[in-house]
Amino acid sequence: MVQAMIEIPKEVNQVLNIVKARFGLKTKSEAIARVVIEYGSEILEPELRPEFIEKLKKIEKEGNFISFDSIEALKKSIENA
Repeated sequence: MVQAMIEIPKEVNQVLNIVKARFGLKTKSEAIARVVIEYGSEILEPELRPEFIEKLKKIEKEGNFISFDSIEALKKSIENA
């Protein structure tokens, strides 16, 4: 485990105390880890929802899609629609 000395604003300290209390954590280190893991899962390539994957599979199976060779071809298709 890595140790770090950090300076945090008063407001951040209050949020950490709330996270600590809400999730029954013992230390602010645990609260920081919880917040970072939850936020990290949002910004680091989250998994696609299963229902969305199923929808994509259905579209692919039915053949209700159009392939484009370039962005320009896509733009032209959109503008003509």
